[in-house]
Amino acid sequence: MKVKRNTLLLLACLVWSVAGFNILRIGLMAYPSYRSVLNILLSTLVFVVFQRFIFGKLVKKHTTRIHSYGEERHFFLKFFDGKAFAIMAVMMSGGIGLRLSGLAPERFIAVFYTGLGASLLLAGLLFGRNFGTAVLAAATVQNEMERKGE
Repeated sequence: MKVKRNTLLLLACLVWSVAGFNILRIGLMAYPSYRSVLNILLSTLVFVVFQRFIFGKLVKKHTTRIHSYGEERHFFLKFFDGKAFAIMAVMMSGGIGLRLSGLAPERFIAVFYTGLGASLLLAGLLFGRNFGTAVLAAATVQNEMERKGE
């Protein structure tokens, strides 16, 4: 079950985009009753904090790690390291537990999940952009080699 190095970026794109979309959907479904300027600003703050300090850095770190691999093919789960999978597991179980327990008010779910989900979705899209960039760069190198007759 090995895939090309650049495909790891596509897998990261798909995983984070699906997770982000689902969390954003939950937040937006809860939002109509709590729509206000303050809540929109709070959701924006959550988005910025997670994007700036967590997910933006995560995208850069894992893209750099994937690009640094010497071999072309890798086990398909190597799009993240153990720490990233642990973070994902904690976030998922914590979020599910929080919602099922009823400890978090619906307003919190609306505001926090909307900001968090949007940030996760953007991280997924950034992995997708990095995948596209890597594929185009590889194609450019291949075309250049063919042009030179190598």
